[in-house]
Amino acid sequence: MKNHSKIDFQNDWKIINLFIGGNDICNYCTDSAYFSAINFARRIEEALDILHKEVPRAFVNLIEVLQLIPLRRLHQNAQLSCPRTLVKMLCYCVVKPTENSPELQMMTEANIAYQHSSQKLVESGKYDTREDFTVVLQPFFRHMEIPVLENGHPDLSFFAPDCFHLSRKFHTQMSRALWNNMLQPVGEKSDFQDVTANILLSCPSQDQPFLRTFKNSNYTYQDPDPIVKPPENWGSDLSCSETLPSETVPTSVHRLRPADIKVVAAMGDSLTVAFGAKANTLFGLRTQYQGISWSIGGDKSLETVTTFPNILKKFNPNIRGFSTGTGKKNSKFNVAVPGSKVNDMPKQAQTLIQLMKNSSEINFKQDWKVITLFIGANDLCEYCMDKETYSADNYVKHIEEALDMLHKQVPRAFINMVQILEMSGLRRIKKNTIGCALLQKNMCPCFLKLRETSPELAEIMRINKDYQTKLTALIYSGKYDTHEEFTVVLQPYLSNTIVPLNSTGQPDLSFFTVDCFHLRERGQAEMAIGLWNNMLEQIGYKQNYNNFTHDRTKLKCPSSEAPYLFTCRNSAAEPEGTSRNPEPTTVSTTAQGVSMVEQRVWVVVLIAVTTVILEQHCS
Repeated sequence: MKNHSKIDFQNDWKIINLFIGGNDICNYCTDSAYFSAINFARRIEEALDILHKEVPRAFVNLIEVLQLIPLRRLHQNAQLSCPRTLVKMLCYCVVKPTENSPELQMMTEANIAYQHSSQKLVESGKYDTREDFTVVLQPFFRHMEIPVLENGHPDLSFFAPDCFHLSRKFHTQMSRALWNNMLQPVGEKSDFQDVTANILLSCPSQDQPFLRTFKNSNYTYQDPDPIVKPPENWGSDLSCSETLPSETVPTSVHRLRPADIKVVAAMGDSLTVAFGAKANTLFGLRTQYQGISWSIGGDKSLETVTTFPNILKKFNPNIRGFSTGTGKKNSKFNVAVPGSKVNDMPKQAQTLIQLMKNSSEINFKQDWKVITLFIGANDLCEYCMDKETYSADNYVKHIEEALDMLHKQVPRAFINMVQILEMSGLRRIKKNTIGCALLQKNMCPCFLKLRETSPELAEIMRINKDYQTKLTALIYSGKYDTHEEFTVVLQPYLSNTIVPLNSTGQPDLSFFTVDCFHLRERGQAEMAIGLWNNMLEQIGYKQNYNNFTHDRTKLKCPSSEAPYLFTCRNSAAEPEGTSRNPEPTTVSTTAQGVSMVEQRVWVVVLIAVTTVILEQHCS
């Protein structure tokens, strides 16, 4: 504008339209931190700051990002000639999720957060500091419906041939809606776009001859969002109709009801002892809050503390083996040790066996037991310093040694083998504190100290996946299903970890301790929920990601049709024409150096391997 010969840059009044955000939302699930609502607003703010500083006499229309979710209708109707493959490439994160899925809910909330962040930016008042400049939010796209024909099918005449971009017909309606928004007072602007309507252009009047701004609308900017009071605790509500034990004590692990379980136990590392889970300072970080541990804690009740044993108490109040309080004194059958690696599992297995055999509180031979094993993070964290010791083959070998001991020596046992988590998401958890800035990277140098695009990071992410693939092959090899009183079930809810985000789209630090690595009580609760729900899902249909959203009613219930904990043998046969474990629609958080294609290829490979194994050993 400064260099244009027909513009008097200093004296001419200008209207500048800013409309952006669709492509950001379309990529949101590939990198929810980078494409967060707060980053979206920050980048718009940078552009508006430049205009505010350098452009005199300007009226800026900030057109609120459109509601993209309705566009899914164009690609759900098989009778329409829409190029679905092309649109998945253009807007994978919006088109791909299944209906009513957590992934679609996440995308809907992200779309709304984008709109809300734009509104908050304008209502900050920072662009109303001088008389010759303003920014006005035009919200006519906030709510939108797809135009439909009389036969109920979407009207493709409003869209380009790719069924994603807009046709000239749609653009005409957009321009009318923008003009009318500009003449509507701030606070009374239309926020709904019906593109099929006969939109009549408004005219300025003698009483209202001006384009409407914050000042000439006599509008008062809204107060900042009220502070939401956090929950009093991270407990859960559970009321199931099927809570009774079997009429007689079952003799088969494949007919084991939750109420039949009498003993719980756990093996693992610092996460299983709830290392620092209630610590607010570095001094409290080393405390083991075992009573709130996700897999073995038994403090208070489920309504206050969500743990696996507290869930089981709803079915059998006399459960034994859970930990309480802090420290090792009341650990009971929790043999996990902070800092443990996979080569410690055989020793932990032997310790646990002796503890149970020597306990006067249980009947070792007759009581049904659930033992949860979760290990591997510390191995991956040191992989780059000793690749042979921490190889995927050695990881599985040591787990096999421990499971062999349990298989040989422990009667009446259901073993939860929790799949090692996808570690790369921890790279996003950051905070400018001593604990986070210093301790986190030193706790896991091989994942957290590496450069984003380095070959070393790409290698360890591949090893992470190798751990998962080879563990899957071991568990479904069939070697732990040789008699009726024992089985090992892989619980995969951490396979594709989704980093929990707050309302601004940033990683939610309320899930993590002061070292930004271990889990606080809230994170422990989510781990327990994921474990329990996986146990009530059929083999081959288990959720392979964890949905970190606070909801006291997320726990599943056994049903009269499926009253048992699912094992390889009692899981229903695969329905004809369906896949055992569909590709997750929310792509896990990874380093920027790994492409989306590589991630999806990995998921497909893992699913294919799992399916082949399942078909061989679960049929």
